[in-house]
Amino acid sequence: MKRWIHAGFAVLLLLILAGCTADTRQRYPYPLATASPEDTVTQIYAEKFAEEVDALSGGRIKIQVYANSVLGGDRELLESCYDGDIPFVVQNTAPQVNFIPDTAVFDAPCLFEDLDEVRDTVDESEFFEAIRDAYRKAGYELLGYSDQGFRVMSTNKIVQKFSDFKGQKLRTMENRYHIEFWKGLNANPTPMSFSEVYIGLQQNTIDAQENPYEVIVSNRLYEQQDYVVNTNHLPHLISLIVSEKFFGDLSEEDRMILIKAQEMAKEYSRKVSDERISKRAEEIVNNGTKIIDLDEKTREDMVKASASVYKDIRKNVSERIADWYMGTN
Repeated sequence: MKRWIHAGFAVLLLLILAGCTADTRQRYPYPLATASPEDTVTQIYAEKFAEEVDALSGGRIKIQVYANSVLGGDRELLESCYDGDIPFVVQNTAPQVNFIPDTAVFDAPCLFEDLDEVRDTVDESEFFEAIRDAYRKAGYELLGYSDQGFRVMSTNKIVQKFSDFKGQKLRTMENRYHIEFWKGLNANPTPMSFSEVYIGLQQNTIDAQENPYEVIVSNRLYEQQDYVVNTNHLPHLISLIVSEKFFGDLSEEDRMILIKAQEMAKEYSRKVSDERISKRAEEIVNNGTKIIDLDEKTREDMVKASASVYKDIRKNVSERIADWYMGTN
């Protein structure tokens, strides 16, 4: 049934886009899709982009944001974007690895101490040019990256030193590098659909999970967890991509409008994300869940345990991209 629904949406969108290209005037809003809930930085980034495109084009270019996987999950959105059925997609980089192998570089754990360092790295012109080329080779145009902070661990078993990770049944995404990282920490990573995480924690099928503060709070996962541990093991980057077919058919003026609008949306959403993280932390603490910061020794042990992940990622991404993003790791 879901496949028929998504197919129906795809046909509708094709008709909409056909109507747009048959006339010099845009008669329907272009769809921008996400798989995230509405009350997230992902939605804020997407909505701000649509707003700025509208303003910069004098109302000539309209974009409608569809959240909550209405037009499909992450994989389906990538496929539809590649085909040109959905022009714009905003999503985390983790699901993109199977489509754009060089995005695996963003799965290298424990590289950064703070978000400013992450943002400086992904915005650096030579790195951005290299990673944008990787998207282009796969059939996408990368406009930019926002983020919603670092991914952290929530758990019912206290973690204060490296040995405390051992044996923890932790839900993770179906991403080989994420799984390898947690195995390196001697945890027991368990790939699981996100829709099953809350009940999995409630029924003790799993002890823990990892996500940014934004997700932990918006899905009320803290209700089933005693601790949130600031592992800060990965930045949760959010990409704004465009179908290469769609982007290639635009005028140079319209391409520049999209690029400028993304820059404005990126800066705005990053600022909002920083403000929301502190508020999310306060909400977690007010619920009675304790937040734990790890000491330098534990962080060093986590980096050492990640050696095999660094090696694996370097085998599968371009040397140029790996060197810029990962440094000596």
